[in-house]
Amino acid sequence: MYLLLIILMLIASVLMCFIVLIQNSKGGGLASGFASSNQIMGVRKTTDFLEKATWSLAAAMVVFSVVAAYTLPTTVEKEGNIILEQAQKEEATNPYNMPLGTSAPQAETPAAPAAPQAE
Repeated sequence: MYLLLIILMLIASVLMCFIVLIQNSKGGGLASGFASSNQIMGVRKTTDFLEKATWSLAAAMVVFSVVAAYTLPTTVEKEGNIILEQAQKEEATNPYNMPLGTSAPQAETPAAPAAPQAE
């Protein structure tokens, strides 16, 4: 379901790019080059169609985004649990987290090297 929504969102975004490029801007835009489409439906109907298509695709993209957020697959990986376990273990052995009045555990000190013996 999630993959289908993502594909539909990509299709809607590509169509939105094409429709925005075709629309008439203040400078004429690419719509001025499509004289044949203006002859078939008329200039006003073409503008209305492009505007409605833009708003429809924008609304569809918002709906697809919200629905995709709710259908996002959630997977629990083992790595996340390992990191959490390590953090809990370090928290338990951290001397700064000890209650007041207890002594911190002593750090292991390496044994002193033996003195060389004279022969």
